[in-house]
Amino acid sequence: MSDGVAKIAVSGLRKSFGRKLVLDGVEIACGAGESLVIIGGSGTGKSVLIKCIIGLLRPEAGSIRIDGIETVGLRRAARDRLMRKFGLLFQGSALFDSLSVWENVAFGLIQGRGMARPQARDIAMQKLASVGLGPDVGVLRPAELSGGMQKRVALARAIAAEPEILFFDEPTTGLDPIIADVINNLIIDCVRGPGATAVSITHDMTSARRIGDRIAMLHEGRIVWHGPAAAIDNSGNPYVDQFVHGRAEGPIQMQVRAA
Repeated sequence: MSDGVAKIAVSGLRKSFGRKLVLDGVEIACGAGESLVIIGGSGTGKSVLIKCIIGLLRPEAGSIRIDGIETVGLRRAARDRLMRKFGLLFQGSALFDSLSVWENVAFGLIQGRGMARPQARDIAMQKLASVGLGPDVGVLRPAELSGGMQKRVALARAIAAEPEILFFDEPTTGLDPIIADVINNLIIDCVRGPGATAVSITHDMTSARRIGDRIAMLHEGRIVWHGPAAAIDNSGNPYVDQFVHGRAEGPIQMQVRAA
């Protein structure tokens, strides 16, 4: 972490749904200006972890500190102020079909911050330009866009308010390799240019290597390894080695039902 300062510090985090324990004492930190990527198989709790950090889910135990301030159990007014620090690119983009592209990008500015529509539209067009989309795209509806363009619109929305912390939920899922690389490059530009902190979750190792300064692996509710992105191929950890190389044999056992 840069200067040893944790922008995000998670300690002893536990979250369950009924009898299913999803997060079992997660310990992870992310420094200011750092890009942290969390990898792991489907259903390992990656999205749950992000939702707990953001405050969409409340854990049963543990601590989540943002800039040194405890956020678990924050009251609504304090939570609303905290949310202004965040930008989120949802898995599947999650654009509003009933709104134009620019209105999607400006949604948080207008609805969350009370910004006047003309000013919000100007900012939206600027952010669309920053992800390689022209003003002609701004007046279209999401249904008129390709999957890759929708992802770029979602990225523009995530950075519209110039947040301090960006969260990326499976940013390249469902995209072909070329478009995925475009998205990876845009994420790097959007994070490193303004010096934002980023937490991404993915099972795409190409993306993880490209956008991450550090990588952590979540398995069975715990972080089983974390280290520099450059060390991922020589981690010495059997879970990471199996996941990175996509091997069926190893300590990670997938349950397969018989037909």
